[in-house]
Amino acid sequence: MMESLNVLGENLEVCCTSPMTGFYRDGFCQTGPSDFGSHVICAAVTAEFLEFTKRRGNDLSTPRPEYSFPGLKPGDRWCLCASRWKEALDSGVAPPVVLSATHQKALEVVPLEVLQEHALSIIDN
Repeated sequence: MMESLNVLGENLEVCCTSPMTGFYRDGFCQTGPSDFGSHVICAAVTAEFLEFTKRRGNDLSTPRPEYSFPGLKPGDRWCLCASRWKEALDSGVAPPVVLSATHQKALEVVPLEVLQEHALSIIDN
């Protein structure tokens, strides 16, 4: 299997393993044919984003033990659907992005320049 690349053209790095994220729950924002939501943007979620996505019908803050999902809190990193991140951007609540852990497929929805404008700085890591 080929290494996945991030939006910078480098090997995709881990987004988060606590909580375990990614469509495949391997810590990476990997994607494949069954990932219809394209969970490819690694973001550090904010309270504003969590409220926004909850209002849109995707509650990421409430724990769901039956799915081994602890619920997210501000600052947690999570692989977001590219279209939801773009929707949040258009509404002024896009969370910061970890470029090294964001899959290159995100570029099909969001230009690199826009992702760079919302990049999590190294100091924030």
